[in-house]
Amino acid sequence: MALEFEELRVLQQAEEVADGVWKQVSGWEVFARDTVGKQLVRAVDSIGANVAEAYGRFHYGEKLQCLYYARGSLFETKYWLNRARERTLMSSSGVQEQTTRLTDLARQLNSFAAMIKSQRHPGRSQAKGVREAEPEYAAQPKEAEDPFLTDQGLHWLESAPISNT
Repeated sequence: MALEFEELRVLQQAEEVADGVWKQVSGWEVFARDTVGKQLVRAVDSIGANVAEAYGRFHYGEKLQCLYYARGSLFETKYWLNRARERTLMSSSGVQEQTTRLTDLARQLNSFAAMIKSQRHPGRSQAKGVREAEPEYAAQPKEAEDPFLTDQGLHWLESAPISNT
C-alpha cells in the first residue's frame, strides 16, 4: 500500500525542523523577525512544501525538480541560520542543533531522490543477459554520476563555522 504524503519520513523531519525554527523566530524582536526571521522561516518551510509538491507530481522529472528545489531551500536555511548566529539571534549550540537536523534531512532527501530515480529505471542495476555497453555522451552525464547532494555538500552543511562574536 502506498504511503500518504503526510507519512513520508522526510516530510515529517522537514516539518519538525520548520516548527522548531518557527518557535525560535516567533520570540524575536520585531526588526529581527522582519529581516532575518521571515527569510529563515520561508526557507525552512519551503523544504517541506517542495517535498510535498514532489509527492504530488506525476512525472519523474517533475518530482526530482521539486526535490532539487527542496535541496536549494535547505541550503538557504543554512545560510539564514548562520546569519542568525552571527547577529546573536540564535546561540551557536542552537544553530548547530538545527544544522545537524538539516544534515539528516539532506540525507533523507538523497534517499528519496534515489528511490524516485530507481522507480524510473527499475532494471538498470540488474544485468539481464548479454548487452552492449551504453554509449557515453559528453553532453548528458549518466544518472549514477549525478548525485543529488554530494559528500562535499553534506560536509559543508555539517561544518558550520561556529564563532562567538
